[in-house]
Amino acid sequence: MYGVGFDLDHTLAIDNKLERVAFLRLLELVPGRGGRAMGSLDEEGDRVDALLALQRSGAFSIDEAVRRFVRERGVAAAEPFVERFRALALEMAEDFVVPLPGVRETIGALRGRGFTIAVLSNGWNPLQTVKASRAGFDGPVIASADVGAQKPDARAFSALLEALGSRPEHTWYVGDDPHGDVSGASAAGLHPVWLDNQGHPFPPHLPQPAHRITSLEELLAVLPARAKPS
Repeated sequence: MYGVGFDLDHTLAIDNKLERVAFLRLLELVPGRGGRAMGSLDEEGDRVDALLALQRSGAFSIDEAVRRFVRERGVAAAEPFVERFRALALEMAEDFVVPLPGVRETIGALRGRGFTIAVLSNGWNPLQTVKASRAGFDGPVIASADVGAQKPDARAFSALLEALGSRPEHTWYVGDDPHGDVSGASAAGLHPVWLDNQGHPFPPHLPQPAHRITSLEELLAVLPARAKPS
């Protein structure tokens, strides 16, 4: 059996900084007493960006990022804000998430060829599942928070292979991040496909990908015409 895994953000869809905006909307709900004084919107945005960068690097979960955000403002009972953040992000997905061109057509063509397909994304569910649905994908969506490991960790790609039911040498992984997606997939024994839809140079210190595409439609020329029978 042949399988194809996809990154989600900036590969199948863009979310227009959904989580960043959800954090800033929490400011309307957080009491303004105690803790660090509230800064300008730019200053608060910089703080959110720093928290999200740490979360995406695997330093801590999205829930912990919210806790830190509100506790800095003297709020001891952070859990209600964690739940509110999650609800805000899910409510916003319909308006914020936009599929990239060619997603539905490419997924349909791959399924027509007999490939199994899944998404592996650094993030949390159910948000990543909702994002994928907005992009027209209704298959398995594996979020790093569910696995307990983020790309490029091999454990994340092992979870993808389990969902696909394919061996590494019969699996391609498509993503835009040279480190997490391309190098991570390669180290795990998969065939990495770099989606370079922004015209950026590939980092010279990383092993160069065997396949580079500038749009999802080009993926169809990279893969076999038919998936190998199981």
